[in-house]
Amino acid sequence: MSKMSELSATLDALIECGKTLTQTAEELLSFYCTDEPTQKPEESVPQKTVSLEEVRAVLAEKSRAGKTAAVKELLRKHGADKLSDIDPSEFAALLADAEVI
Repeated sequence: MSKMSELSATLDALIECGKTLTQTAEELLSFYCTDEPTQKPEESVPQKTVSLEEVRAVLAEKSRAGKTAAVKELLRKHGADKLSDIDPSEFAALLADAEVI
């Protein structure tokens, strides 16, 4: 095989690789870059309602474990000095924070 034939075959293979790469990139772009979300955020993670009693039980357990100061700081962080003054919409976030301490 002459040098020109080898070069021609190599260039043809390179062109074919480029076409394949371009096609793959376009498919990935169309797959990942759509204007419509695949799931609505509300459907992906159902919101669990947390009751006052659930939060009170966890905070009482933490307090009995010697973390009373941390519990009081969490209450202040969520806008009150005592649990009964906290907005029920904050219960889930408060419970998540309490699990960390």
